Amino acid sequence: MKSRIPKHSLVVSCQALSDEPLHGSIHMAVMARAAAEGGAQGIRANSVEDVRAIKQAVDLPVIGLWKKDYEGYDIYITPTLEDALAIAKAGADIVAIDATGRPRPDGLSLRQTLSMLKKAGVTVMADISTYEEGVSAAQWGADYISTTLSGYTPYSQVKLPNLELVQQLAGSLQVPVVAEGGIGTPGEARAALEAGAEFVVVGGAITRPQLITASFVTGIQRGRQA
Repeated sequence: MKSRIPKHSLVVSCQALSDEPLHGSIHMAVMARAAAEGGAQGIRANSVEDVRAIKQAVDLPVIGLWKKDYEGYDIYITPTLEDALAIAKAGADIVAIDATGRPRPDGLSLRQTLSMLKKAGVTVMADISTYEEGVSAAQWGADYISTTLSGYTPYSQVKLPNLELVQQLAGSLQVPVVAEGGIGTPGEARAALEAGAEFVVVGGAITRPQLITASFVTGIQRGRQA
């Protein structure tokens, strides 16, 4: 089983939430197989069930996370230490966690969470939204810094993909920087690598057919109105 994601490669995010047509581990495992056949060198997956299913379906490294709502808290991606350990136990090669400075449901700080995960031998991807968050997460032991949450926190409203942030982080950190968030075309993926990303993660532009279909419909309608 491959455990490291090659440099300058594509990771495909195979996720479907409960209200989406392709929700379910069976569908996501098939989607991961399709991504692997197309040349993806890694998969990003949500939930214990999906991580397990995808690990059985493809011989690729898996970045695992767990999107969970905790009442009264804004963070959503693997919010607690317990959630992160569960994803690691499910077989994820890398565990992605919210690495913003916002309060965590278990009362631990990000620094404490990273320390405990490292002591448990977990490889951690820190999903951040700002340069300062990326620097802090790297200092506290994160193995990868990903721009996943740029544009998705109230204080990081920017146009995506945020290639400037990728470039800033890659130019100042010793740990690999991952470009994720709003990458919709091969050209944007290539630009992210040129900006210094170790690899790129693409989701909706590949794995959410309802969104892809809607973009075509919108384009056709705009053409008729012109």
